[in-house]
Amino acid sequence: MAENSKDLLHVEGGKPLVGSIQVRGAKNFVSKAMVAALLAPDTSVLKNVPQIRDVHVVSDLLRLHGVNVDVDEAAGIVTIDAKKVQLADVADVDTLSGSSRIPILFSGPLLHRLGEAFIPALGGCNIGGRPIDFHLETLRKLGAKVDKEHADGIHITAPDGLHGAKIHLPYPSVGATEQTLLAAVQAEGKTELSGAATEPEIMDLVAVLQKMGAIISVDVDRTFRIEGVKELKGYRHTSLTDRIEAASWASAALATQGDIFVKGATQPEMMTFLNVFRKIGGQFDITDEGIRFWHPGNELKPVAIETDVHPGFMTDWQQPLVVALTQANGLSIVHETVYEQRFGFTRPLVDMGATIQLYKECLGSLPCRFQQRNYKHSAVIFGPTPLTGREIDVPDLRGGFSHLIAALAASGPSDVNGISLIDRGYEDFRGKLVALGADID
Repeated sequence: MAENSKDLLHVEGGKPLVGSIQVRGAKNFVSKAMVAALLAPDTSVLKNVPQIRDVHVVSDLLRLHGVNVDVDEAAGIVTIDAKKVQLADVADVDTLSGSSRIPILFSGPLLHRLGEAFIPALGGCNIGGRPIDFHLETLRKLGAKVDKEHADGIHITAPDGLHGAKIHLPYPSVGATEQTLLAAVQAEGKTELSGAATEPEIMDLVAVLQKMGAIISVDVDRTFRIEGVKELKGYRHTSLTDRIEAASWASAALATQGDIFVKGATQPEMMTFLNVFRKIGGQFDITDEGIRFWHPGNELKPVAIETDVHPGFMTDWQQPLVVALTQANGLSIVHETVYEQRFGFTRPLVDMGATIQLYKECLGSLPCRFQQRNYKHSAVIFGPTPLTGREIDVPDLRGGFSHLIAALAASGPSDVNGISLIDRGYEDFRGKLVALGADID
């Protein structure tokens, strides 16, 4: 049960969500662009920034390192003055360590500016293995010395500076790709990063770094080539829209038989999602201002989905969409190939009346890291099944929003506990729900 009323949302379900909402910058980009500002002893300005907890955490982490951060929440503008950078007090950084996994990305910028970095224990959502080994191995290859003996975290130094290297990622990890980019842009010589992730948020980070003076090219085979430069300058940049939040509201429209216009949503980053949305039977209309998503009133159709790295179907899209698939007429299959424990969120859906079975087998054709390992990473959803409201505990960011969608689609009342987790990635989601006509308290 939630410890206080601010962490609990009472939902009276069964009402279509109808109306218009605004989605701003991508959570998975904005925080990384803020870290990139550390690289230059200059002022950077980032626009289209959402009011989410991750932005507040990174702002506080930057301030602990001597950086001036001004956040204009109404305008969505963050101004970062990184002229003065210093090592933060270990105890101060540790107070924020459980709130985000962002601190590990401070390593490269701090090594360039100060010659050393301290990384506390990391937080984040419990959705499966997200080891930092890729990060640390990348830093070692670039010349950093990593000391794991500290009880409170990891001490990293670069007594001879960082230098270019050949790096291959065995899996296109988003975090490790970002780590390499942030560390290699000022490393001496050239760095070749193969097997990299190429998500739109990463390409937007590359655009920021190029504005700062970096030299980065990308080949069609997922290889980045970075030529180190000695100096970088501040940037002015407008963030791309959060495609995960946009897709979450689209799924909410489908699950509640609603009609939602998502201002700011853009087509290029969402093409794979839009194809699946249409196959299920959802309707959408793309305009210059955003994308309208709605349930046409017909029966929804089952689909088979396999999550994958970009340009595949994004893993963060599948959880809210699974709720909508409980209302599709027939058997849907979701094969998760990115995170091995992403289906923990389905248990409350089953308790609400959904028919979902989990399997250890790969129910798909994509090469999968979890084959013949004891992870239930395939789901079979049979619908349509009516959902009934109940008490729900939010497990993680995306699963939590999915539970919220289920509560909105269900008949009767639900109490959703731990909703503050959703604040990490969904700006003013309570206000947006009210704007869409949801009955919440």
